[in-house]
Amino acid sequence: QDREELVRVTTTGVRGASMIMRARVLLALDTSVGEVDPKEVIAARLGVSGETLRLVAKRFAETGGDVHATIARKKRDLPPVPSPVTGEVEARLIAMACSQP
Repeated sequence: QDREELVRVTTTGVRGASMIMRARVLLALDTSVGEVDPKEVIAARLGVSGETLRLVAKRFAETGGDVHATIARKKRDLPPVPSPVTGEVEARLIAMACSQP
């Protein structure tokens, strides 16, 4: 069932390139269909690095074999840092740039 979903992710619909790439890596590393090629061969065939293969496999193990959590984008642990340039600061900068010397 997971394999069919991964094939669907890689062949139909509009998805991010990184999601498709991770799905292709999981399909290539799937041992349920037989013996897996060496990692160097898989990396060359998919056009990714050996490190990418390792990271996707590691994430698959960390998520407990959850295919969707592996191919989806990770949620941030911390919220993004707010910009120090606020509307007031921007207005002062524009006023300084437009004023006569």
